[in-house]
Amino acid sequence: MTKKYDTIVIGAGMSGLAAAIRLAMFGKKVCILEKHFLTGGLNSYYKRGKRKFDVGLHAMTNFVPKGTKRKPLTKLLKQLRIPWDALELSEQKSSLIQFPSEKLMFTNDFEVFRTEIAQKFPHEIDNFNKFVQYIEEFNEVALDNKTYMAKDVAKKFIKDSQLIEMIFCPLLIYGSAWENDMDFSQFVIMFKSIYLEGFCRPNGGVRTILNLLMDKYEAVGGELIFKAEVVKVIHSGDKVKGVELKDGTILECDKVISSMGHPETMAVTQESPTITNEKSPAVGPLSFCESIACLDKKPTDFGFDHTIVFYNESDTYNYRKPETLFDHTSAVACFPNNFQHDDDFVEGEGIARITYMANYKLWKELERKVYLEHKNDLFEKSIETIKRIAPGFDANILFKDVFTPTTIERYTGHFEGTVYGSTDKLRDGRTSIEGLYLCGTDQGFLGIVGAMLSGISMANLHGLME
Repeated sequence: MTKKYDTIVIGAGMSGLAAAIRLAMFGKKVCILEKHFLTGGLNSYYKRGKRKFDVGLHAMTNFVPKGTKRKPLTKLLKQLRIPWDALELSEQKSSLIQFPSEKLMFTNDFEVFRTEIAQKFPHEIDNFNKFVQYIEEFNEVALDNKTYMAKDVAKKFIKDSQLIEMIFCPLLIYGSAWENDMDFSQFVIMFKSIYLEGFCRPNGGVRTILNLLMDKYEAVGGELIFKAEVVKVIHSGDKVKGVELKDGTILECDKVISSMGHPETMAVTQESPTITNEKSPAVGPLSFCESIACLDKKPTDFGFDHTIVFYNESDTYNYRKPETLFDHTSAVACFPNNFQHDDDFVEGEGIARITYMANYKLWKELERKVYLEHKNDLFEKSIETIKRIAPGFDANILFKDVFTPTTIERYTGHFEGTVYGSTDKLRDGRTSIEGLYLCGTDQGFLGIVGAMLSGISMANLHGLME
């Protein structure tokens, strides 16, 4: 007998888990289908020997102190009924935007960033303050917001292109599906989450969040099936009927909420764009590679105490798919030991993570032997970047790992290893098929907190209100 659910959620990442929890809380019969054997999606974890590694999570954004009202973090905790203390959050010490001609430091106290801009761009501080006020008053999560580019808005307030480039740098690399710009609503999401709220890290890393979500999902009676790859969303008369798994199993449902991504979801509907009079959703152009170095010293031992550095070797920030395997002229350097608390890493060891923009197609074309050689080259370039960021670096490498766009593709199923999804976002989650909805990055909310809020919003709108 075929199983029947109210809603099937595709993907056990942050957005899928949050959506399923919210539905199950209110008595809906829900099943999450996860193609892999771990939860987390783009934000997961693994272990090598005694060392535990996070994938995806550099930092959690949207930090606010306990008890703060009407902010994304506290909203999602209330919706999922998870206590603030359960996250065991540790704040960043400070982060740095480092360009050749200037540096800007910021912390979880926005006045530090405002003061930095006043000191280094005094001619723009009044304009910056007006821009911040405009951002604060903008409703970035309205599902009917139109798509228009953020730099066009920024230029109406700020005239110094150098300052615009520096402000945009962390926001683009941490969330934009567009090259060299981003949708203004998404810009506001990122500006508020990084600059006005801030960075933090849960003690235990991403597994702490996933364990909380899994415990909550089990408590509300949800079902989760691992190694369950959806190969077809079954629909008739433009209405969802169920899904088919890779092993041939068919599961019936009234609704499907997919966190696979926009193009990935539409690909398994087996709808032809020529039939539906719609163009296929764009596959995002942006992917990344990352090197993780385990060190015999903590960063503070070689005189470095910033948490994250947004590094760029030009006064223009070229956020785009490189024409080479990777672009080492700009990077995100994350030093997880440099959050306020540093007690869940191997004693005496440090970690450095260097992320570059990368070209999926060029990595995909490499034969295995050449691929491994280029991964070694990538790691060596990453160490050079660390030395430029932290001139006192003198640590020895105890362990290393490297991932590329093809790694991302293999473990997430995202076409071409895209991290921030398609440029064709669906803010209200609705696809052309009745009962099929998106959550996650291609719905339009960003970051770990944004992903969970996306799942909650789509569950509330399409699973509980309809």
